[in-house]
Amino acid sequence: MSSTTDKIKGSANEAIGRFKRRLGKVTGSPAMQGRGAILQAKGKGQKALGGAKRIVRHAVNRVTAAAHWTR
Repeated sequence: MSSTTDKIKGSANEAIGRFKRRLGKVTGSPAMQGRGAILQAKGKGQKALGGAKRIVRHAVNRVTAAAHWTR
């Protein structure tokens, strides 16, 4: 996946997880709260992965450009 896709899916999973966690709290369902917390954490991880991919891509582009100009 691209960095943008990771960030979008991460944001969606984080929001759905937050909703499920709150729904579990309101309904008194520890299982739903747990599933929501897991999904929320997964979303945060996906967003972090998207950010890391972006940083690496930019670093590679800078190195490639520098190598091109030193020839």
